[in-house]
Amino acid sequence: MGFFLRPDVDHMKGLIAREGMPFFLLPLIMGLLCLVLGWFIWGGLLALVGFLLGSFFRDPERTIPQQPGLIVSPADGKVIRLSQSTHGTVVGIFLSVLNVHVNRAPIGGAIRAQEYRPGKFLMAFSDRASVENEQMVWQIEGEDAVTFRLIAGWVARRIVAWKREGDIVGRGDRIGLIKFGSRAEITIPPGFAVVVSRGDRVRGGSSILARRESQDSQTHGRERAG
Repeated sequence: MGFFLRPDVDHMKGLIAREGMPFFLLPLIMGLLCLVLGWFIWGGLLALVGFLLGSFFRDPERTIPQQPGLIVSPADGKVIRLSQSTHGTVVGIFLSVLNVHVNRAPIGGAIRAQEYRPGKFLMAFSDRASVENEQMVWQIEGEDAVTFRLIAGWVARRIVAWKREGDIVGRGDRIGLIKFGSRAEITIPPGFAVVVSRGDRVRGGSSILARRESQDSQTHGRERAG
């Protein structure tokens, strides 16, 4: 079902993302109709489904850390991967259906690259999903450069982008949404100290994943290595 670009971000900030409104309103309206007709069990079930779907597409406001030299989480969820690559430390975050699925920019800067890669729909908590599943790869370049991926899962079948290549974003700005369970991975570049561990719960835009190492600590590290 694939990638969908939506450059006009007029979703209901702090309430429900616009993409979720049909999922939220349709069962609620049908549930109310059932209640009016006296079908109370069906009415209650449909209303419950509507509220659950509305909860999935919720889009809460977040307090964005303002200190310089920070990388924040692009997604809500659980840290399930911390590994080293040739480009830095890879942090993998699993989003269950209970998490907020609105994604946010981990740093401020210009979106230098945005690449959609079609693929499979394996379970998002599997490390194979980070390579084989459908995904959107973003590169944001500001004072630092960060690459991260939004990855579709077994249930998630669409990655919605609210920003496009060339746009300027601030740290923590909303950039898109993955529908239903999914995964996000971000590569923390050298020169940053990762401050999360496997099993940590993080919140998009507000949880700090890494801090830029001070020049003093880098110098001392090189001296100790020498």
